[in-house]
Amino acid sequence: MRHFCSIDEVNNMAQANPTAVTTPSLDDVWHDKKQLRTEILGGITAFFAISYIIVVNPMILADAKMPASLTMFSTIFVSVIGCMLMGIFADAPMILTPGMGVNAFFTYTLVVDMRLTWQQAIAVSIIGSVFYCIIAFSKLSQIISDGIPDSLKTGITVGIGVFLVQIGLQKAGLIKSGGSRSLLAFGSLADPSVILAIFGLVLSLWLFMRKVPGGFVISIAATTIVGLLFQIKGQTVPNASLGNLAHYGDIFMKGDFSQILTPKFLLAIFAMAMIQLFEAMGILEGMLPDKSKFKKSFEVSAFTTFLSGIFGTSPTVDAAESASGIQSGARTGVMSITVGIMFALSTFFVPLLSFVPQAAVAPVIIITGALMMEDLKGLDFAHLENWFPVFLIVVMIPFTGSVSTGMAFGFVSYPLCQLLTGHYKRINAVNTTLALAFLLTLVANTFLS
Repeated sequence: MRHFCSIDEVNNMAQANPTAVTTPSLDDVWHDKKQLRTEILGGITAFFAISYIIVVNPMILADAKMPASLTMFSTIFVSVIGCMLMGIFADAPMILTPGMGVNAFFTYTLVVDMRLTWQQAIAVSIIGSVFYCIIAFSKLSQIISDGIPDSLKTGITVGIGVFLVQIGLQKAGLIKSGGSRSLLAFGSLADPSVILAIFGLVLSLWLFMRKVPGGFVISIAATTIVGLLFQIKGQTVPNASLGNLAHYGDIFMKGDFSQILTPKFLLAIFAMAMIQLFEAMGILEGMLPDKSKFKKSFEVSAFTTFLSGIFGTSPTVDAAESASGIQSGARTGVMSITVGIMFALSTFFVPLLSFVPQAAVAPVIIITGALMMEDLKGLDFAHLENWFPVFLIVVMIPFTGSVSTGMAFGFVSYPLCQLLTGHYKRINAVNTTLALAFLLTLVANTFLS
């Protein structure tokens, strides 16, 4: 009879031999009620942290002339499939859902600026994901992963953390556009939703520091209730009638490949493929608790990105909000499966999301991002050539709103800094190739814009 280790046993084994065991498996979790509860609560927390995508993604795609009442369902469907695949096949605590940033590229660059139809933009996404899949399912993915310096991986983690803090502060209303005076400005304490967010932040911090199980879920629920009592408005959701599914064929498998050989189309494919590839690689490298799960996670991410075009939505990404579940203690695919189930249930209960104000979710995102700053403690600050590329990643990810763009600045500057200081041996074929690929991506995006 097979013996299933408890989570405590797994952790003890990991401390004794770090290379032997890193995180519990799905089988271990199913037989450990304490960790199973932690995984499920982490999944619920992560779902509420990312649930805004159900509302926001259709609104952005509407600017590409795609019907919001249908893209809401495609957003949900591909998220369910992606999270389930991630949980079952990769056993990783990662959320797959249409991504912010890449949906803006899809809508405002491909459709609005380049004047492609949304059907052609879907075709660009599908073809780009094919190249992504070729790399993910080959040895190239592991070669690339192994060739990335640890310092740059730290920069990706911290940069995503700062990006999450920025998103959380915006959702809380604590920061807003500064207009002509500055890039950002402080929100108004006269806004009841800002006061609610501060209340939620204090409550979340208290529960987290006291190590209360499910503290983030408790905080979201309590802040939502307080918001309802004071009649603070929740989110606006699109028309969620299940009757709209009768028209789902209007966006399903509607890619238009008729312009595939035109220079504009080929340039768009290259840029989209690079965004898909490096966005996923950066987030997985920066956030996976167990790096041995990178290969399978990367493969699932690539395949789900391909499916997103088939289902009629912008490309999926490994969501940075996965960190909220990981910080809640989730370590396995049970978290992803839980998020997938929550997405599936949201098909029937989307209107209920209107009761959860952004101020209730924002504190969880802020704390999660702040905790990711801890990785900086292992950085070599004694030598500028080692930490300056990291600095560029950390600041450029939130400033540009793009993980791949932030990575581009760090990866291009890394070999340059090593050359300038004579550390030629630190430069290898992988980081040189990545630097060139990122540089080409920046140039391509410039011409597309």
